[in-house]
Amino acid sequence: MKFAVIGLGVEGRKAVKSLRRRGYEVYATDINTNLNLEGLEDIEVDLGFHDLEKIRACDAVILSPSLYSSPLKEKIEDKLLCKILEDHKKPYTIGVTGTNGKTTTALMITKILENWGKKVLVGGNAGGGFQGYTELILKASEKKYDIIVVEICDMTLDFADQCFNLNLIILTNIGRDHMNHHKTIKNYKKSLRRFIEGKKVLLNKEDPLSLQLKNPNSILYSAYNGKLKLFGKFNKLNAGAAAEAARLLGAPESIINSTLGDFEAPKGRIKNYKFNDANIIIGKIDNPSAMKTILQETDFDIIFLGTPRKNEDWRFETLQEIGKKPPKILVLFPGLEDTVNISLEHAKNLPSKVLTAKDTNEIIKLLKSLSRKYKRILIGGNGQKKIIKIQEGIEKMVRQ
Repeated sequence: MKFAVIGLGVEGRKAVKSLRRRGYEVYATDINTNLNLEGLEDIEVDLGFHDLEKIRACDAVILSPSLYSSPLKEKIEDKLLCKILEDHKKPYTIGVTGTNGKTTTALMITKILENWGKKVLVGGNAGGGFQGYTELILKASEKKYDIIVVEICDMTLDFADQCFNLNLIILTNIGRDHMNHHKTIKNYKKSLRRFIEGKKVLLNKEDPLSLQLKNPNSILYSAYNGKLKLFGKFNKLNAGAAAEAARLLGAPESIINSTLGDFEAPKGRIKNYKFNDANIIIGKIDNPSAMKTILQETDFDIIFLGTPRKNEDWRFETLQEIGKKPPKILVLFPGLEDTVNISLEHAKNLPSKVLTAKDTNEIIKLLKSLSRKYKRILIGGNGQKKIIKIQEGIEKMVRQ
């Protein structure tokens, strides 16, 4: 069987990996002529154009979610993987979307349902740490599941609406992220309103923007008030969403409570460590809304911040949020890209002492030193792989 993959962004590359891992032949194409083709050496790739003859010669097509509203989709619609394979449309399906908290909420729901004895498939949005939508669809065709939990990126709403039969949607919150795609919060809300129309949806009772989407099919959820290991009220809200979804499916309250009480944050998400009497909070805090939420929890003496990509201007607004509750020391390090110099410019009016660290080793050394004097430390920003590497370094320090 031969597959065509159109679009080699994060989702497209994950799709290629999923297909090659199963031994399928792959032809890939992207309109961008400047792509790094590392990891794609063993497949045929065309850049700068889409060869429809080659695409239609394939047995199935995986189209980038960003192209689901484009004219190209109409030309290859009968070949789309979502239409060739349809097993992923049969189980009860929960879609988890929103600006922040999607992965944690999706994994909480999954764990509750598994402990209840259900066969659950979880996956979706490749940017969230999962293996991508293609992997989810392929797995659903290989094994039977009772329930599917799919994390849906706010940039892939149209794709998910057409590709999955969503029985329940959880909207965690609405904030400023992916503004290169949405342009404005108004546009983002418009896309969400279209996405949830006619569907049962859980809305965050404490998020004013989400409440603006309330309709007859909405159910409001509150923060979970049971035992929880995770830091922050935002995680209590994530747990509240997971608990409410599980209740709607009939899960016993005892299983919901025991599961959430034992739940551990996944890698890269917000975790709390104690070292040298300092409290270190670290996790994926990669947009202004996420930073605002975390700073509402407590003040920090030191903030380490991974820098965003050069073209993602809205992410630099994270420094504006930090400016509202400035730490004594701000440490900037390369995150998704080395834009430390740009970040320094954005931070020049902060009253904080601003330092830089070039890599993980420098960050760990600074932590060892600064944690002897300062007690409240936050590490976040962009660059999930680096955040995970720093987490691993902290865990090693704590064990020593």
